[in-house]
Order: sequence, then C-alpha cells, then structure tokens
Amino acid sequence: MRACVIGSTNVDLVLDVPALPKPGETVLSTGMRREPGGKGANQACALARLGADITFVSAVGADDDGRWSLDQLIAAGVNIDQVVSRKGSSTGRAVVMVDPTGENAIIVVAGANELVATPTTYDADVVLLSLEIPLEVVRACARAAHGAGIPVVLNAAPAQPLPPDLLSNVEVLVVNESELAALGGDAQALLDAGAGAVVVTLGDAGCQLVSPAGTTSLPAADVDVVDTTGAGDCFAAALSYGVGAGWPLARAAQLAVAAAALAVTRPGARGGQPTLSEARALLPPGER
Repeated sequence: MRACVIGSTNVDLVLDVPALPKPGETVLSTGMRREPGGKGANQACALARLGADITFVSAVGADDDGRWSLDQLIAAGVNIDQVVSRKGSSTGRAVVMVDPTGENAIIVVAGANELVATPTTYDADVVLLSLEIPLEVVRACARAAHGAGIPVVLNAAPAQPLPPDLLSNVEVLVVNESELAALGGDAQALLDAGAGAVVVTLGDAGCQLVSPAGTTSLPAADVDVVDTTGAGDCFAAALSYGVGAGWPLARAAQLAVAAAALAVTRPGARGGQPTLSEARALLPPGER
C-alpha cells in the first residue's frame, strides 16, 4: 500500500510535569527530553511502521534540528525525497507537557512548516493531510488528489475553520472532541457540508464513525496509559492505511482505534507506534 503524507516536521521538547499548568501557574518539570515530532512526520513514521510505502512531503530548516529530523525519518523507513531544507528558516518546534496520567498540552512554533510546498504528483493509494501547514497548501493538495481519484484523509488538527471546497475533497475527516467542538460540535453537519465521512476520536472510549450509512461507535481496548502524545497521529495513520488498502471504513476505523491504544502505552509521539500485526491482534476476531 502506497501513502503520501503531506504535513509538518517538528522537534519536540517534552517536559514531564506533576500537573498541567493552569493560566498564570508555574509548574516545576520533573524531566526533559528531545524527541522527533510534527503531526505529518509522526503520521508518516506510523504508516511506515504499519508497512506502507511512504512518500512524505514537508519542510525543515537548514539547521541541526532539520538534519536530525531527516535522520530520524530515514531510520523509520520514510522516503524524504520531497522533504525540503529551507535556508534562512528554523525547523518547527513543539513544547509538550505530559502529566503522570499521560495527558498532554502542546505549543507549536511552525518555523519551516509555513513553507511546505504542494507536490506536483500524487503516486499513492491514499493522501493524508493535517493542519500544521498552511491551509492553502492543504486545500490545493486535497483538490489535486481528489481530482486524481485518490482518497483524501484530513486530520483537522490543530482546529481551524474548514472551507466547503476543502471538505468536498475529503473522503474521511478525522477530529477529536475538542476539534469537533471548534468546528461547531456536529459531525453530521460536517458530513452535510461535503465530507465523505467523519471519524471522531474519543480517547479511551474509542471513536465514533459518522457516514451516510449512519453512526457507529467503536470501543477501545483497555490499556495502561503512559503518554497520549502522538496517539491522534497514530490513529489517523492507521485509518489511512485501511482506507488506502481498500478496507471498509468501519474496519479501517477499528484498526485505527487499536493502533492508537498501543501508541499510548509507551512514552513519546512515536515510541508506541505498532506494526500492522500488533494492531490487528487487537481487532475483533472476525476483522483481523
């Protein structure tokens, strides 16, 4: 299965904290580490881990962080021929705070992600997009891929208004509960506005699939949560794998729930990304 991921590359500064700070509050960190990140890069690595043939379209700065990020992508088996190093720009950064329950809060500095360019060709079975790159690039990519008959999965994070012409080019829209709320709180309305289907992630409750066929709830496996950072990226990647492989959407969503459940059992945005066999082992017996 061939996948094209178009999105961000960041370097994450991860801070372990006793509790996520409230407005105006100072919290002392109990640990700090540097990790590779960015929604696009995380999703590309997750798809590669699942066994997909990955083309990644992104941008980094011509700096040490950029070179380190490229090394991490190569080590994960991601094709970086379309990841551009931008002189005069810094690689994207994210500060990630993680509390003892695994919950997180994230602040992102876009850097070179503002300079991601639209690819000229889309040689893939599925295109996965997210919103840490300019919206105009996302719109152009979705329009071109959809026009070429390639299904488009859009992970609408971080949340922002979605133009109708973008939704009409999206096969599957993926949002979490807060992103859905920012978009009006009604998955059916997003479906009516043009999206082919809407998948709402619900954390440890699994996900809800809203399509023209109706609404289906898919529960998650019970796991010990270590770090939720990157779980949404892993979910979107596994869902895209199923879509690109031609699976029914409900089965693809079940794979995504399983992959995300495994992702939270280890620290880091990429630390728990599962293989396809590991994720399929959590599926109902008839869906493996």
